[in-house]
Amino acid sequence: MSRGLAFLSMAMLLSGCMQGMTGDGSLSERLSSARLGLASEQNEDTTTIEPSAIIQSLQSCSSAIRPGTAYATIAAATLASDARVAEAELRAARLRSAATDKNWMPSIGPAISLTSLGDMVANLVVEAVIFDNGKKKAERAMARAEVEVAAVSLVSDGNERVYEALDLYLTALEGGESQRLNREALLDMRRFRWIMNERVKGGVSDMSDLTILAQKIAEIENSMKDALDKRDTALAELSAMTDRDLSDLNGIGALDMSAGNIETLGVVAAKVQSKRDQAAADMERAGNLPSIVASASGGSNDVVGGIRTEGLFDFGRKDRNQALDAEEEVLARRVKEAEEASQRKIRSYEAKLTAAQRAYQEAVRLSKQAKSNLDLFQSQYEAGQRQVMDVVGVYETFARQQHTMNTQRFLAAKYEVLIAREYGVLVAGKQL
Repeated sequence: MSRGLAFLSMAMLLSGCMQGMTGDGSLSERLSSARLGLASEQNEDTTTIEPSAIIQSLQSCSSAIRPGTAYATIAAATLASDARVAEAELRAARLRSAATDKNWMPSIGPAISLTSLGDMVANLVVEAVIFDNGKKKAERAMARAEVEVAAVSLVSDGNERVYEALDLYLTALEGGESQRLNREALLDMRRFRWIMNERVKGGVSDMSDLTILAQKIAEIENSMKDALDKRDTALAELSAMTDRDLSDLNGIGALDMSAGNIETLGVVAAKVQSKRDQAAADMERAGNLPSIVASASGGSNDVVGGIRTEGLFDFGRKDRNQALDAEEEVLARRVKEAEEASQRKIRSYEAKLTAAQRAYQEAVRLSKQAKSNLDLFQSQYEAGQRQVMDVVGVYETFARQQHTMNTQRFLAAKYEVLIAREYGVLVAGKQL
């Protein structure tokens, strides 16, 4: 038998050893084991690979943003202009996972040695792990967990980006509405000033009232400039994020949370990170025990084969394993802590949303009441029963309630978007 044929026989023998081992699953089991991905795909031998349950859940997630709304337009423009760094990271993680899925196969490579100063001998070496206490299996589990971590990161990044865009949009709308209210108040105050000026000229009113009105007008003008700056700044940032001019959009979009996730993205992230850390602990635990490796080499020399052990027992193994046991408890508690923190955050947002909605309804009621009082005072003034400053005071109450309505309305909308972001439903899974 030639050396090449003997070497090939040794490689086939090692492959047979791999198929028969029980410590890391059979060959058929490995080929049919699930590999993670955002979609089902096939490897080189056409074996179908199913995605993980977590990634399937992320894929099937529906967006809470209703189609055809301003929110939908902004979300689409924001995602279209995204650099998608997280997507590149996910692709890299998927490729690493695909490579690690083949870690059970024998490794082949050259072994080069100097037999003398002028003679170089090159052999081809084949090595296969017969028993490794589950280390290779843990490596595959860790690689798959890395894909899940990258997938959750992709969803989180997409939701965070859309949230920032919607927050800027709502800020711009709030600033524009505030400017409109201030402009109306400015026109009314100027009318009051004209009336007061005429009364001062006629000697009916004191000059101090005219001075007070001038000060109030200056304050309104300053507020109007602040509102305009607020709107323009938000629109400029939004335009930079989307590469589009979205100043023509208007209206608060409604969110449909009925099809939302049961768990928040923070909890899902904690679970996949815990799975990854658990796989790393399993790898370290397996590394604390000896493993059996079969090897064969051949080339310019005769074929040589054998079995060897890697790793030895030492006196620190017991303590290291106890430390790993403690780490597993830490991982379990970390998930529970993430669930508690997530629930507290959601309850806080929901309470603030309810408070903002209640404040808006109260401002609507008080605004209607202030408008009725304003109409009454206006008629009494025209009948000579009220002074101009009496009407101005009631008007300021009405204008203040209008601004409160505006503030609380957009504050409630922002908390709705915040809650949707926590659940990861600002972007549908199929959009990522």
